[in-house]
Amino acid sequence: MIFVFSCRKVNASLSRRELQDQACQTGNPIDDCWRCDPDWAANRQRLAECGLGFGRDALGGKGGQIYVVTDSSDSDPSNPTPGTLRYAVIQDVPLWIVFSADMVINLKHELIFNSYKTVDGRGANVHVTGNGCITLQLITNVIIHNIHVHDCKPSGNTKIRSSPTQVVSRGESDGDGITISSAQKIWIDHCSLSSCTDGLIDVIKGSTGITISNSHFTKHDKVMLLGHDDGYMDDKGMQVTVAFNHFGEGLVQRMPRGRHGYIHVVNNDYTKWEMYAIGGSAGPTFNSQGNRYTASSDPNAKEVTKRVDTKESVWSAWNWKTEGDIMVNGAFFVPSGSGDNAEYAEATSVQAKSASQIDQLTMYSGVFGDVRDNGGSNPGSDGGETMTGSTNGNDATGSGSGGNGNFRMIYGGGSSQAAPPSPTSLIVLVSTFLYLLIIFILDTRTNHVILLSLL
Repeated sequence: MIFVFSCRKVNASLSRRELQDQACQTGNPIDDCWRCDPDWAANRQRLAECGLGFGRDALGGKGGQIYVVTDSSDSDPSNPTPGTLRYAVIQDVPLWIVFSADMVINLKHELIFNSYKTVDGRGANVHVTGNGCITLQLITNVIIHNIHVHDCKPSGNTKIRSSPTQVVSRGESDGDGITISSAQKIWIDHCSLSSCTDGLIDVIKGSTGITISNSHFTKHDKVMLLGHDDGYMDDKGMQVTVAFNHFGEGLVQRMPRGRHGYIHVVNNDYTKWEMYAIGGSAGPTFNSQGNRYTASSDPNAKEVTKRVDTKESVWSAWNWKTEGDIMVNGAFFVPSGSGDNAEYAEATSVQAKSASQIDQLTMYSGVFGDVRDNGGSNPGSDGGETMTGSTNGNDATGSGSGGNGNFRMIYGGGSSQAAPPSPTSLIVLVSTFLYLLIIFILDTRTNHVILLSLL
């Protein structure tokens, strides 16, 4: 099958200049990779070269033809109409999928992808919602970039086309925003997700090589699940990077919750979770570096971490480490494990930057043009901030021995608290004191001759 669509004039309303000028050289390595190109719209597939973390090898539809979605309908999931998003994602060939205009795609049932696809929402305001939402199952090399996914509901017990030659019977889905199941080399970037029935993103059943980056999560209970269940041993090799995301208002738990596997949580901004931010069971390895964790005013929701339904005698051996994380409003991270470097090497996928850069790194998280793009400061705090230990050579700086759970006060939350004097100030103060002391002693011994001479 040959696709002859062209995207050279797609969505001129969001110009090359607008996306380039909004954020060039922000320090965010993904965005800086492509947004500084003044002709990015003609070089869309360069995005596939900008991935990082465990999902950095996701090609998406790189090298394939451009497919332009012109029809937002989803009337027949078993026989999709050409021009629709569903028709594009089931094809057997690599495709780079863009959109002719702003659109809301209200799905009738699960949107089942085939391998080697990029959904590129740059230049359009694209919403995917409705029944089932996005399923990436038994496939590889998918990039989903710059779309909204929200209000997804369970659906199924129907037939859905998964390729040009195959229609499959599906049971009822959970109502996740994006389900990644038995899939590899997947990259979710600059998406805005909220208000689905089950999870916003689930990574399960042996999936690995996953990066979830630059996205904005709001208004949801169980945000992100990494690992199918405690007994699913194929998830032991799972590697997931969660980087440069903003976990925003109205979130309760699972940012993420891990089972088994290796999870690198790096340079994210967490805002006022209601239960916990990072949780797990079945012994996952968590490497938390350069994040900002802002707790709410609820005294029962200060802890970042939660070991789910597990005794301390068991979870104390799990490798959970915090390095260079900033803790705000009394937030605290409970580390555990022996600090096995080999384990943490499996959960390290990108060099962390300093948590002091979080505002800049996550300024444009979510879909471009959303509220998060206003560049405003973080929501503020009602207490002090602390930073966890050094990252041992990475950019995310702290103090103390890495991962030992000892916190250091950076600066207070109240205006009445002065910063500690610098070493230079202390030297000047001591020198002045000693000089005056010498003058006083000499003046006393010479019957005030020195003091009178100074007058």
